[in-house]
Amino acid sequence: MNFFREILLEQLPGFREFPSIVQTFLPMLLGCLVCLALVALFPLIAVWLERKVSAHMQDRLGPMRVGGWHGWAQTIADGVKLLTKEDIIPKGADKLLFKLAPLVVFVGGFAAFVVLPFSDQFIVSDLNIGILYVVAISSLGVVGVIMAGWASNNKYALFGGMRAAAQIVSYEIPTVLAILTVVIPVGSLSMQEIVKAQAGGVLNWFIFQPVTFFAFFIFYIGTLAEVNRTPFDIPEAESELVAGYHTEYSGMRFAFFFLAEYANMFLVSAIAVTLFLGGWHGPWLPGPVWFIFKSMCLVFLQMWLRWTLPRLRVDQLMYVSWKVLLPIAFVLVLAAGTIALITEGPA
Repeated sequence: MNFFREILLEQLPGFREFPSIVQTFLPMLLGCLVCLALVALFPLIAVWLERKVSAHMQDRLGPMRVGGWHGWAQTIADGVKLLTKEDIIPKGADKLLFKLAPLVVFVGGFAAFVVLPFSDQFIVSDLNIGILYVVAISSLGVVGVIMAGWASNNKYALFGGMRAAAQIVSYEIPTVLAILTVVIPVGSLSMQEIVKAQAGGVLNWFIFQPVTFFAFFIFYIGTLAEVNRTPFDIPEAESELVAGYHTEYSGMRFAFFFLAEYANMFLVSAIAVTLFLGGWHGPWLPGPVWFIFKSMCLVFLQMWLRWTLPRLRVDQLMYVSWKVLLPIAFVLVLAAGTIALITEGPA
């Protein structure tokens, strides 16, 4: 909370005299509100952007009317529509789990934003185990998806939930191994330390190093699977499972799944930027601008792939994870460890 604590110290001269519990929780609350605003507002932009990207790739225009310029307010109108829709819970559903599932999925993505380093100062909490925290807390989304599939009492939702569990657990392994190829040379799990290790110019970014260059692509493919983006969107394959694990959801409960998906798109892109693309480092522009710009480029790439590639079959999806990405990731980790031993020498 150092960043927000410093802001409060500057803006509130008497902040040091506040009770210790207030000094602890007020910066935390301020940081959470900023993260919540980002998680809530980004999907509005991302949904509109995806509509325009898909439209232009298909020789269409996409939204053009609501709000004026290129239909910029169409997503806001859709959000209002979802707010006014009736909230329906199936008669045979497990009502408690059915209600909790969207919140668990949303919280899993929201909580990970607190360790994203937008600049050398702008970070909610610089945990010394930042990347480990992200890997752990993002797994909550899997729990929420399984809860949604099971609680819906619907065979299509259950199939979607089981597919999601198998897919995400499978792709987490090569993804974490790809992260290790960065952690080993840096010697720290802190997101800030990982970014600082890439200072000194573009060629110092890990994507331009021999081992981590290949690790970046494994990480990016793995994150596509973890956020259920095409070609890894079989948990909600509409041609097979209606809508997968959220088939029975309507109104704002469905919107929570939607918000979580687009928030996670930015989250995994931001983590990729932190690990491989130099984080906030860049010439001329402020650090947060570079960080957001790089992240949005990777988000655009996710949208590009969605409207370009066909969906994989289940067997193909598992083959890619276990027989392609995992062996390569193991080799890269061994290579990263060997290079670290050679360059650093014996302790």
